[in-house]
Amino acid sequence: MNNSVTEFILFGLTQDVEKQKAIFGIFLILYLLTLLGNILIVVTIKTSETLGSPMYFFLFYLSFADACFSTTTAPRLIVDALSQKKTISYKECMTQVFVAHFFGCMEIFVLILMAFDRYVAICKPLRYTTIMNRRVCGVLIILAWVGSCIHSSAQMFLALKLPFCGPNVIDHYFCDLHPLLKLACMDTYVINLLVVSNSGAICMLSFILLLLSYVVILYSLRNHSAEGRRKALSTCTSHFIVVVIFFGPCIFIYTRPPTTFPVDKMVAVFYTIGTPLLNPLIYTLRNAEVKNAMKKLWCLKL
Repeated sequence: MNNSVTEFILFGLTQDVEKQKAIFGIFLILYLLTLLGNILIVVTIKTSETLGSPMYFFLFYLSFADACFSTTTAPRLIVDALSQKKTISYKECMTQVFVAHFFGCMEIFVLILMAFDRYVAICKPLRYTTIMNRRVCGVLIILAWVGSCIHSSAQMFLALKLPFCGPNVIDHYFCDLHPLLKLACMDTYVINLLVVSNSGAICMLSFILLLLSYVVILYSLRNHSAEGRRKALSTCTSHFIVVVIFFGPCIFIYTRPPTTFPVDKMVAVFYTIGTPLLNPLIYTLRNAEVKNAMKKLWCLKL
């Protein structure tokens, strides 16, 4: 479709100058901590000989996806906080839609793979090494990449179908389907249904699948020893916390009609910047193996 709009203006979180200065400082620190935490996990798992199990193989990709996911939105939010010209070109906007959904979907699929890994480890311990061998884990990650690419391509295709011929101010701090739908000069009812059936369905079905997997895991723990239950619950609790804090905001944003609420941008901040920051903390503070591997690695470095 032909567009008369060649660039968009990102409204950001606020237009208040003093608040923008605070946003710059706060989110710069949060973003740097996010990169530091996730890169630390990636390097630790890659170099440690003790973290070779499938759980840490998947955690490696989760941390990588987190670092990339936050990088798709946080740098522009930080720069725009002090910039007079908060514009983004049409091509850059479409690229941001693709990349954000790619790494967001990648995180969802990796979380599902981590839950599957815990299910096999707890419910089928004798067959664990056979089922979750290196080759199988590699194939599962490739499928996650392919699925993420299909999802994000579909989202970008829907965005490219939108004609923009008037207002170009996006009431958000990054390009996404819902704020773009508000600017399109066409009836967006069908496209919104497609967005809900794509992003919304992935979020909701994945969340339900993960919940069911944890119910099965908890049910199977009744046959384990007290020590076994304690270790399994510790690991699953970390996973479950990550699942709730990631999927809650996603479901709120993507599984509803094209209506906007004042809280939408803050909810988006939580899953685009907050969750990638919290994941390293949750997985390191609650995991003795990761903490010990980090201590060994950085003690040797020093």
